[in-house]
Amino acid sequence: MAWTWRYEDAQGGALDGPNEAFASQSDAESWIGQSWRELSARGVLRVALYEENRLEYRMPLTPATTE
Repeated sequence: MAWTWRYEDAQGGALDGPNEAFASQSDAESWIGQSWRELSARGVLRVALYEENRLEYRMPLTPATTE
C-alpha cells in the first residue's frame, strides 16, 4: 500500500506538488515534517494524507499559535 500527500488551497482544491509515494504512514509523516515550510512557501495551505484511495487525515501547514 502506498501513502501519498494531496496538496490543497484554503478551499480544499488540489494544488501541484511533489509526486512522492511512501511505503508507510511514518515515512510520509517524516517527509512532510521536513518539507512543510517549502510547501507552505509555494502556496500550499493544507495537506491530506491518503493510503491508496482512503483519506487518513487532513491538516493545515500553518504552525499553531499559542496565546
